[in-house]
Amino acid sequence: MGFSGSLTKMKIIAYSDDNFQMLRGQMSVYMNPSQYTRQYSICYNTVQAQGSPGGSPRYNKTLPDVVQLQLVFDGTGVVPTAIPGVLPFMSDGIKTQVDKFLGLVFAYNGQIHSPNYLQLSWGTLAFRCRLSDLKLTYTLFKPDGTPLRARADATFKEYTNPKQLAKEANKSSPDLSHIVTVKAGDTLPWLCFTIYGSSVYYIDVARVNGLTDFRRLVPGQQLLFPPLEDSPA
Repeated sequence: MGFSGSLTKMKIIAYSDDNFQMLRGQMSVYMNPSQYTRQYSICYNTVQAQGSPGGSPRYNKTLPDVVQLQLVFDGTGVVPTAIPGVLPFMSDGIKTQVDKFLGLVFAYNGQIHSPNYLQLSWGTLAFRCRLSDLKLTYTLFKPDGTPLRARADATFKEYTNPKQLAKEANKSSPDLSHIVTVKAGDTLPWLCFTIYGSSVYYIDVARVNGLTDFRRLVPGQQLLFPPLEDSPA
């Protein structure tokens, strides 16, 4: 059974904002990966009574999806491609290819004080993410030591901005005000996470409630959590 249609290259698109609106740059990979792995993970807290033979896993949280893939860079001029013919021989080996790749996925973006936000786009894969790990293995060289071929083993971690994450999780309508009664063991960052889907708002909630020490919550104390739209991003 054959497959019709032209070959589509995987695209890596970089953005300077977590809403994926401010385009930073993009590239098509030189050779599509032969496979990729998408990992889904769920965390459970195990509750086990003393002396019992087994535990009772209770849902804690769903971790971000992870995509792992391998890309090949080649500067020998002998690898067939579909654009059309072969990749051209490059006097600098694969330096131009690798530098462009690193500039998108790894380099520090001074506008956001971190590497770029990324989207992997290929077939049915549309994965918004950030680079987590990258290993470059150089496997072929010119006589002077210039690399001609390399393999990039990359791990990308799914990214959803805090506001969208809270809405998707529907954590007790984060767009509404909430009055929460503190229980023993509660912390302000954890309460913010359960309501907003992110703990980053704890300083703002502390200010709204006039807390001088957010680390010292008193059981029975009532705290106001304002609508998410009113909380700074």
